[in-house]
Amino acid sequence: MGLFNSLTGNWLVACITVVNAASMSWFGYDQGVFSGVLISSDFKHWFPETNKANISGITSSCFSLGAFCGAIFAFTLGDKLGRKKTIALGLVCNAVGAILQIVAWHLPQMIIGRVINGFGMGLTSSTCPVYQAECSRPGVRGKLVVVQSVCNTAAFCLANWMNYGLYFSGGALQWRFPLGFQLIFPVFVTAALLFVPESPRWLLLQDRHDEALAVIARLEGKGATVHDDAVTAEFLSIRTALQHERKDRPPFRDIVRFRDRQQNLRRLLLSCGTQFMQQFSGVNALGYYLPTLLQQSVGFDEQMSRLMTGVNGTIYLGAALCCILIIDRFGRRKMMLYGATTMGACYLVAAMCLRAAQAGQADQKQMGNVTTAMFFLYYFFYGTSFAKVPWVYNSEVNSLGWRTRGAAAATATNWMGGFIVTQFTKVGVDNLKWGFYLIFAVICWAYFPVVFFLYPETSRRTLEDMDEIFMANPGPIVFHKPELTQRRRPQAFIDAEARRIGEGAAEEVEIGVLDKEALDRAKAAHQQQKGGDA
Repeated sequence: MGLFNSLTGNWLVACITVVNAASMSWFGYDQGVFSGVLISSDFKHWFPETNKANISGITSSCFSLGAFCGAIFAFTLGDKLGRKKTIALGLVCNAVGAILQIVAWHLPQMIIGRVINGFGMGLTSSTCPVYQAECSRPGVRGKLVVVQSVCNTAAFCLANWMNYGLYFSGGALQWRFPLGFQLIFPVFVTAALLFVPESPRWLLLQDRHDEALAVIARLEGKGATVHDDAVTAEFLSIRTALQHERKDRPPFRDIVRFRDRQQNLRRLLLSCGTQFMQQFSGVNALGYYLPTLLQQSVGFDEQMSRLMTGVNGTIYLGAALCCILIIDRFGRRKMMLYGATTMGACYLVAAMCLRAAQAGQADQKQMGNVTTAMFFLYYFFYGTSFAKVPWVYNSEVNSLGWRTRGAAAATATNWMGGFIVTQFTKVGVDNLKWGFYLIFAVICWAYFPVVFFLYPETSRRTLEDMDEIFMANPGPIVFHKPELTQRRRPQAFIDAEARRIGEGAAEEVEIGVLDKEALDRAKAAHQQQKGGDA
């Protein structure tokens, strides 16, 4: 075994998590750093055009537009390139875009750099959650996908505090250094990427069975080999599910008419829906513009705005850490329902306080403090719900053949939503004032019935269980079916997996690859392994 193939078991899963976490950290850092860049006096000196609301909007939101194009690229070519190559390509684009921004002296170069940087971010943000999910056990899959999202939040927090610290320096250092600091992230990603294999599910999708079996054995760890019963059981379960999917593959016209057994379009729309809800909860309105909003809506000076933004980022990080503990404990549905209710309430209170202050009905400073507290609470509730759940959900809910496309379409929805919200936030606040925040309160509350009626639970299920969910329950309404809403894995899914292993093993016995005794051992190992995961 060579140096780059020496990691196995938990160490290998940890290294895969480092690849994904560092990539998503770069994503989070980029989300936070530009809010401080926009209000830097030296930046305004060199780019005076950004004092106009529409120019400021496009300078921020062009990053999201580039990321949307990157996600569409991942949708069309992600399964051909594979998980590792897609992440590596995104890494190169990120670095090129970052360098163009660091050395920019003219606005067109800055915008081009942000578009290229965004394109790379679209590739990595589409692929990393899928790669992590395909290499993780059901019992910890949610936690590991959230870990990379927590690193995203930690980098966002770091960017906010860096913006505050550099406020006192002045000059070009105030904004060029934060833009340059992001080049530290590809160092970690590149180093870790050398030690990780391709996803076993993608290898099976490409009919590279021997390589897939070897990767499953590496992920199993504990000295496991390709001949171990637990490895064989896992391999047969995934392969048989893929064979069923290929056997039942319908023509495209049936997919778009919701007539396929796998319900691929429905699953894609559900995953896109989570990202739509995330972006139109208004997070990027605050993420990119919070210092500006605190100055314009609340009345803080620049130093206090930067300080409050740093405090907010710390609260957001604390919420993200809490999410690691609860994502698999409460399930995806409950967390989205809770988030919709609480985020809407925060926006309502903020809007009413700003209305009272702007109408002269209450003390402006006091109402400004309450509004700031609501922004902080919003980030806590968002950080423990819609900040993390959509990335987990869209990496789980799609079938193997559509998993990359589904995740890429969902991420494209995220980035296009981010582009729209970021582009129009400044204009919206200028014209609607307190009413702009009221719009987000109504939108957030509208998510509750959507999630309650339409979204099945994916926690504690294997990725192959998702096919059972949609084949056995073709109707869109799920709230009245306990097996679709309970957190505990239903027995029907456990039985279905045992049947898949039996079918796959029977084929192996028939052609002489396995004997009857090995078949029985594989089934027993599967039952023992699933008992441990539960």
